[in-house]
Amino acid sequence: MKRLLQFNIVIVFLFLYIPILVVVVFSFNSGNQIAVWEGFSLEWYGKMFKNRDVLDTCKYSLIIAGLATLISTIIGTAAALALEKHRFLLRSAVIRLLYLPLIIPDIVLAIALLMFYNSVNIPLGLTSVILAHVVFNVAYVTIVVRARLQGYDYTVEEAALDLGANEWQTFWRITLPLIAPGIVGGALLAFTLSIDDFVITFFTTGVGKTTLSVYIYSSIKFGLTPELNAISSVLLVNSIVFVLLFVGFRGKTRQG
Repeated sequence: MKRLLQFNIVIVFLFLYIPILVVVVFSFNSGNQIAVWEGFSLEWYGKMFKNRDVLDTCKYSLIIAGLATLISTIIGTAAALALEKHRFLLRSAVIRLLYLPLIIPDIVLAIALLMFYNSVNIPLGLTSVILAHVVFNVAYVTIVVRARLQGYDYTVEEAALDLGANEWQTFWRITLPLIAPGIVGGALLAFTLSIDDFVITFFTTGVGKTTLSVYIYSSIKFGLTPELNAISSVLLVNSIVFVLLFVGFRGKTRQG
């Protein structure tokens, strides 16, 4: 039974990751086929970095991910501090509502945001995409920062206040440095989710400018090329790097 379960795990991992490995391998193919290996080459990576459309979408994606991460980190950190340090009416309901963006399917959240934008006459564009990303990123940041606050020693703040520091001085010099690993971890997770998001971005972006994930989807309609494999590989490496950084800061959070 144990060997059967181990075999099942291996099959599942192969099913999930072999297609990804194939995409990465064929991004180095010297030919223009995505299923026939003709030799090793970095040609498609060179074309990718010379493609003006790709560079523009990368810039647009970084702007969206950066601004959405900054806003959601500030709001999420403030929300986590409020939920952990204060007891107020409907606190339990707020905590439960916090998990809704995590469990609601992306397509449902995307349609709901699109209908909301239409109802309040918010034009689709940079602002609409950033607001949409903030909606689901705030939940992730709040959860990560709250995890850091679970083992937080509030007597340190009380000691600082007793020694003459005001609330702002206590926050900037005591609270913020101690919960910084959780904040950075939440920000890294938010940036990774934002830059890789497709469904919500596709429904809330405007005409003319698009993100890298939407650009890949649009390009597939005209046929698959090794250049798309190269773009996907770069996105994959980006996600892996930021997830590893998040895991590292999460480990520091647990140690704290």
